[in-house]
Parts: sequence; structure tokens; C-alpha cells
Amino acid sequence: MIKKTSIKKIGVLCSGGDGPGMNAAVRAIVRSAISCGLKVEGILRGYQGLIDNDLIEMDRRSVSGIIGRGGTILKTARSPEFRTEAGQKKALNTMKRHKIDALVVVGGDGSYLGASELYNKWGVPTVGIPGTIDNDLHGTDQTIGCNTAINTAVDAIDKIRDTAHSMERIFIVEVMGNRSGYIAMEVALSSGAEDVVVPEAKPDYKEMCSRISQGAKKGKISWIVVVSEGVIKANVLAETITNMTGFEARSVVLGHVQRGGNPCAFDRILSTRLGVAAVEELLKGNYGKAIGVMQNKINIIPLADARKRINDIYQERYRLINMLR
Repeated sequence: MIKKTSIKKIGVLCSGGDGPGMNAAVRAIVRSAISCGLKVEGILRGYQGLIDNDLIEMDRRSVSGIIGRGGTILKTARSPEFRTEAGQKKALNTMKRHKIDALVVVGGDGSYLGASELYNKWGVPTVGIPGTIDNDLHGTDQTIGCNTAINTAVDAIDKIRDTAHSMERIFIVEVMGNRSGYIAMEVALSSGAEDVVVPEAKPDYKEMCSRISQGAKKGKISWIVVVSEGVIKANVLAETITNMTGFEARSVVLGHVQRGGNPCAFDRILSTRLGVAAVEELLKGNYGKAIGVMQNKINIIPLADARKRINDIYQERYRLINMLR
């Protein structure tokens, strides 16, 4: 039995980029909190909603039927104003006005920074849940939305592969990942792509073009390169390859389609487990923490330690791609 603290009402918000599974997390937070006798306020548009006093009271029916919906019913946004002390004071006043005792934040690196500052600087009980498709936070094997985003991109590349074979072309497929190549690497391996470009490794375009030319001499008729958006734009790389090899290369940008759509079962389950665990930690008086899952078990670390992770999969994944191309 969880020992209750003095918390009577919690607020929940989604911040930063959206991701499939955020609604499932909100549902779990709201219903588990109500089951524990707490009241819940939904904060619209992230930290900016706290500043603007844009809140809604939530009950069980507020989250009915949303477990399988993409995006977030609470909306999400980035708030430069919240980074200032004046903005944070406005947010604190909103919490006092609504008698919100604690806050659950669903988001990524920047969202965790905001939650950490609220706790360490202002003493607000906060807990963070990893909501980012980039899967680049410490303390968790997976983040909400990443699995679905990868599946969405792989499905698209499977279709592109059909055209690549039929028309004997090179396709450069740009996926999300401004500072993290996790999605690109996983997508490249699972779609059978011939090459991948990620921020964590310096690309050698001359060597890539050499491999393409050698493959063509051996009768290879198509080639797919997956590239993280933060390294080089797909159209630029396509032009570079055409100029260096003489072969026609086409670019495809998957863009925000990766953020949308119904979350897969994995993300629904992950979001639900994390949402319930967040409420339970608040009731234990365990504040300023990030909730994750490591080796299929709930894992809890300080928010300040959870903000950025360098993934260590790249060398092993790239070895496989090189071997199997």
C-alpha cells in the first residue's frame, strides 16, 4: 500500500514535440491519480499553459477512448517564456491559484529541464515521463513514441523500396533525429537499407559513393540511404551522390508523419506503466525524479541525470548494415 503524502491535487502537461503514446500516458496518470483519491488538472500547451492559466479539470471520462489516439489531447508547445524567472513565477502563481500540489511532465530533454528547475529552484514536487520519439534520455531503454515512429518510417521505406527496385534508382530517405540518430539507425537496419547517416558518426560521402558505384558494377540496381535530419538534408545528399556517381538519386522526407498516428501496443503499454508509476512516486514523496523502464522494470533516477543520453548501439548496428548490404 502506497503511503500518501500531503498531495491532494496534481497537474499533468505534455511539453515539446508530440509523440504517439502521450495520450495513453495522460490517461494512466489521470485514472491512477483518481483511484488514489487525488484531483487532476490538465494543463494545455505545456509550460506555456501554466503561464497563461490555461487549465481544465479532468476526471475519468476526460480520458475515455484516448489510449489508442495519436498526439495529445492536452496539446503541446515549447515555451521560451518559461525559461525566464518571470515566466516561472507566473507558472507558480497559476499552480497556487488552482491549488496544484505536484506536477507530472511528459516530454523530452527540455521538458525535463523545466521540471528539474521547478523542483530544485522553487521546491515544486515534480516527476518526469520520457515522451520523445528520439529515445535519447538516460534512465530508460525506450521513450514514449519511439517504437511507433520507427514502425511508421519502416512501413514507408518498404513502399519506397518497391519503386527503387522497379525504377532502378537510389533513394535518400530523411527521418527525424536532429541530434540523435537512434531512429535512423533502427530504421536502416530493420528496412534493409544499404547505408545510414547519423549525427554520432562523421559521414564519408566519398566512400559511400564508391560503394554505390561498386555495387552497380556488380549488378545492384537499387540503393537506399537513411539519413538523420540533423546531419544533412536528403535533397542535398541526393544531389551529391548524383554528381559523384552519375546515377540518379531521389530524396524523400518523411517529416512529421513519424510523430503522428495511433501508438503501437508497445508504446501504449509503456506509457501506461510510466503514467501509473509517476503518480505512485509522487504519493511516496519521491520528487524531482524521471520515470523509465530498464530491462522491463520501472527505473527511477533524478531528473537532472536523465536529460541526455548518448546511445551506444551505433557501432554494432552499423557493422550489421555493412555486412548485410
